[in-house]
Amino acid sequence: MGTPAYSAGGMQFTLHKLPLLPYFIAYAPKVSPDKINYDEVTKVAKAKNAVAVRFDVPNVVLVDPTANSRVLPDSGSTRNNVVPAPKDTFAKYNILLDLTPTEETLFANLKSKTRYNIKLAQKSGVVVKESNDIDIFLKLNKETAKRQGFFVHSDIYYKTMYQMLKDAGLAHLFIAYCNNEPLVAWILVCYQNVLYYPYGASSEKHKEVMASNLLMWEAIKFGKAQNCKLFDMWGATNNEKDPWWGFTRFKLGYGGELVKYVDSYDLVLNKPVYYLFNLAYKVFWFVVKLFK
Repeated sequence: MGTPAYSAGGMQFTLHKLPLLPYFIAYAPKVSPDKINYDEVTKVAKAKNAVAVRFDVPNVVLVDPTANSRVLPDSGSTRNNVVPAPKDTFAKYNILLDLTPTEETLFANLKSKTRYNIKLAQKSGVVVKESNDIDIFLKLNKETAKRQGFFVHSDIYYKTMYQMLKDAGLAHLFIAYCNNEPLVAWILVCYQNVLYYPYGASSEKHKEVMASNLLMWEAIKFGKAQNCKLFDMWGATNNEKDPWWGFTRFKLGYGGELVKYVDSYDLVLNKPVYYLFNLAYKVFWFVVKLFK
């Protein structure tokens, strides 16, 4: 996608330009806090004119949702420059489903309403197929974003991501049809025995046939066929009043566990510009919520 990436201190980061300023924010996803050489990261990131390095640690799970979710370095010369990030990049909560039980056991562990909806979809003629037609996903993705009021990537991002991961044998596109009309499209990724569900889109039409319910069940069966041990459902909430509670309840219907992730945190390299950026970022999201 043209975004530069660098390795330093036992991790990798990408570099992202700040609007109207000659500075960057460095972003380091999927890192283990206790394995980072912060002094080395500081040296490399400063040389790239980064004002901060944002660390996300979604691979560190807190089974106890009441536990302290802060994991900051407790030693080293940069310790005082590491602070909790003002906003987590990834969702704070997720749902993980153990795929090691038999298919029969997994189906029995579904909530009764979920089992009913799966059978209803089958009786209604919903069919789930693996496809390479990324344009169907893109069309449904735009519909979903407009309906639910969230941002999406550009088409070229999805096409590039899907093609590269598909060529590597990792990405799979599944589409649920009813009477040959595509109603739901999901991009799934299999990596190191984990099935991920990062991108999903759906039509407003024919919600009564419960196409998404059947697609989720077919995804679970697909994950087992790929020898995946875990299904990462990619985002949830623990708050029933949150707008995300609808799809959280949907995912919980499949018997997974609601887990909490460790906080994001920042290694601050240029405090004046960093706090200016945070203020602008806060104003941006405030305006976005007003328009929504």
